[in-house]
Amino acid sequence: MINVMLVDDHAVLRDGLKNILEMEEDIKVVGEAVNGNEVVRVVTSCQPDVVLMDINIPDKNGIELTGMLKRDYPSVKVLVLTMHSHDEYFMAAIREGADGYLLKDLPTDQVVEAIRTVAKGESIIDPTLTKRLLGFYNQKQEASSTSELTDREKEVLICLVSGKSNKEIGEELYISDKTVKIHVSKIYKKLNVKSRSQAIIYAVQHQLVPLP
Repeated sequence: MINVMLVDDHAVLRDGLKNILEMEEDIKVVGEAVNGNEVVRVVTSCQPDVVLMDINIPDKNGIELTGMLKRDYPSVKVLVLTMHSHDEYFMAAIREGADGYLLKDLPTDQVVEAIRTVAKGESIIDPTLTKRLLGFYNQKQEASSTSELTDREKEVLICLVSGKSNKEIGEELYISDKTVKIHVSKIYKKLNVKSRSQAIIYAVQHQLVPLP
């Protein structure tokens, strides 16, 4: 069972999400918070696996709260769900350790799957944001740090930036899921990142993958 906490000051949205999530057999909403001051108290009392975090909430914003939760409750996954597609919000949330970043116009079934994804220890980024990131950078010579990656690790990194899951990467490269996880772990270590989303941001910023 995946225990989920909702952080949003809009009651209608919160109630709607709760009703949708509790229709899933493997998900349970164990707590809610409407402002920043409530978040720590509710997290401490309900011990969620995943916090679904809005950015615009009273007292403390969701980005600040994300950083605080990732420092004080490292086992808790934070999935940002917001209306903000601005680059500064997205980048700030990733820097603070968010395990995922989704926009509120995403279909609810994809939000449900995203919760399952981050609960498993993987990261997820809204597809529209990944495409925009790729469009921000012109194709240039690869950064020198790519020399630290093996050819196979570069292939896996390209798949990560394309938004493929571990299973899809394995199928494309004809390797097992276990082997994919080993390559991903090595990529994280070499790039000094802690999540899939951070690896994607790093790869795009440093032109480590071919860009359109």
